[in-house]
Amino acid sequence: MNGTIVVRPGRRLSLRSVDPGDTRGFASHDEARVQLARDLERLRELQKLLVADGRHALLVVLQAMDTGGKDGTIRHVMSGLNPAGCAVTSFKVPSAEELAHDFLWRIHRAVPPRGMIGVFNRSHYEDVLVVRVHGLVPDAVWKARYRQINEFERHLTENGVAILKFYLHISKAEQAERLRERIEEKSKNWKFAVGDLKERKLWNRYMAAYEDAVNRCGTPWAPWHVVPANKKWARDALIARAMVETLESLRLRYPKPKVDLTKIVIR
Repeated sequence: MNGTIVVRPGRRLSLRSVDPGDTRGFASHDEARVQLARDLERLRELQKLLVADGRHALLVVLQAMDTGGKDGTIRHVMSGLNPAGCAVTSFKVPSAEELAHDFLWRIHRAVPPRGMIGVFNRSHYEDVLVVRVHGLVPDAVWKARYRQINEFERHLTENGVAILKFYLHISKAEQAERLRERIEEKSKNWKFAVGDLKERKLWNRYMAAYEDAVNRCGTPWAPWHVVPANKKWARDALIARAMVETLESLRLRYPKPKVDLTKIVIR
């Protein structure tokens, strides 16, 4: 069975042991695309069920280094969903209003309601990643956030929100290639930011921060899924498969009609 690398509690995962070029069992681009098409069709069916059932929401969290594929994942995996039942939230640098609250305040406001799929492009994990790497708060503050995040996610899952957290794992060499494409291809020039090069210099610090995040916040109720993401086609297929499996595990069902439909006559 093709699948992501699920971080289990009690077993520390070393990101160095994960090959970003691993296709996780897919033998070819074509094989992955066939699987993706099948799962996207199933996702559309399950989204209808999610809305009709009304007991659950699905929150998809996407984290990655710059050029890691968060936007590409959204385009290729989420684009087939009904936009009326799917919302994407991108978390940028916190505003003055957001900084005046606890770090989870802006996150909780964006959590999808029951019947909806919500996608976070970056998330509350930035507060143990970029905040840690750049020393934006004292160590004691960000270290306490692992526990706070776990408790927050447990609260959500106990109130009907299924959480899927994906870390899109690319190599430093792959990032370099994607950054060069943004410079060399005119259609991608707009995506290039000098700041990405500054962050790239901190690669090892980010890897340490990501490794701690996926291990310390890989819980039974909201495990991390590490996705080897050098091959975009494998990445998309792996994420779609995980989404299908998660929604199917909720045992969604259409509600029974509130009236006896056999007695309804439309003239």
